[in-house]
Amino acid sequence: MRPARDKVSLVTSRSYDEYSPAELASQLDYNPFSFLHVLNPAYVNQQKFSEEVRFRAVYNKYHEFKAEEVLKQEAAPVFYLYEIQSKSSTYTGIIAGTAIEDYQNNVIKKHEDTLAYRVEYFKDYLHQTGFNTEPVLITYPHNPELQQWIAHRKHRRPLYLFSSLNRDKHTLWRIKDEAEIQWLQQQFEGMESLYIADGHHRSASAERLYEQDKATGNSNLNYFMSFLIAEDDLKIYEYNRIIYGLNGHTGKQLLQALSADFEVINKHLELWKPEQKFEFGMYLNGEFYALRLKNRSFTSVLQALDAQILYDKVLRPILGITDLRNDERIAYIPGSKPITTIKELIDEGDYTVGFMLYPAAINEIKELADNNLIMPPKSTYIEPKFRSGLVVYEL
Repeated sequence: MRPARDKVSLVTSRSYDEYSPAELASQLDYNPFSFLHVLNPAYVNQQKFSEEVRFRAVYNKYHEFKAEEVLKQEAAPVFYLYEIQSKSSTYTGIIAGTAIEDYQNNVIKKHEDTLAYRVEYFKDYLHQTGFNTEPVLITYPHNPELQQWIAHRKHRRPLYLFSSLNRDKHTLWRIKDEAEIQWLQQQFEGMESLYIADGHHRSASAERLYEQDKATGNSNLNYFMSFLIAEDDLKIYEYNRIIYGLNGHTGKQLLQALSADFEVINKHLELWKPEQKFEFGMYLNGEFYALRLKNRSFTSVLQALDAQILYDKVLRPILGITDLRNDERIAYIPGSKPITTIKELIDEGDYTVGFMLYPAAINEIKELADNNLIMPPKSTYIEPKFRSGLVVYEL
């Protein structure tokens, strides 16, 4: 399913939780075609309803969009080639169904852990609503032949060409020729592994739904929708950490404790962030610091990961943070946001200290996945981000 061509720019939206309350109200009050109406039709009173009632409302609104032909169905299975062009980056990938069997057999590899309650929640959502519009972001190794095909294919007339309100330009091509479809499938069959970049909970939920409902014979459950993009084209940001309180330490005591494992360099008012691996930035009491790790010998790729180093050397032993997911003293700021965001939150007193990391490399992510190792929570913030309602996969 996809939007009618004349409504595509009105239908597609950013992820629901990326909107401020004012933006959300504006979209829902003045744009009757926004897919946000489907994602949360009872947005004002959403807390008053049970999950089952909310999911049923989503199902009903989705089918209302179909009945009004806001959304239309493809006549036959297709692939899509999709390009997102922002001011600073261009991302191009293939929207396709990837096999649950490949996920279960570790052909599609993971590097993040999942929370059982979130997997179960999204599985129930998929089961009740019967559709998914959030593809898993999957990366594949550099492939010159595929890259050349993509460059050539982009010269043809697109199905959609539109701009979103954040000034990004979106282009979608439909791949319906049987010979092209088979050629693409052969290209991916020749790849030893694919890697999940973003969407570990979505893929785990799709697998759980498959196990629950496969007896129905619904072949759509054998796949989950993915956005496949070459690893060279991903943009990997760090997740920076901000902490409330110093676990009983003074600022001076924290600096002294850090000096055991790091060379601590006062950068004063310079807006400094790490320039290479094994460097960390810190903002404390109105000043920036560079922290350079002294001992850089490790026995595994996980131990050498900057996010793990910060946890092992600072967060757990000095600041007493053992649960990175649930401790209310820690929050995460994606590296796509300016460093001044961290400074402002600390200067305003909401948090006490901030730590800036250097982004993980794709090779680190792949090596972790190849060795069945799991990154600490919030280790990477990866772009591109997909627009809801652009392509819908029915289950």
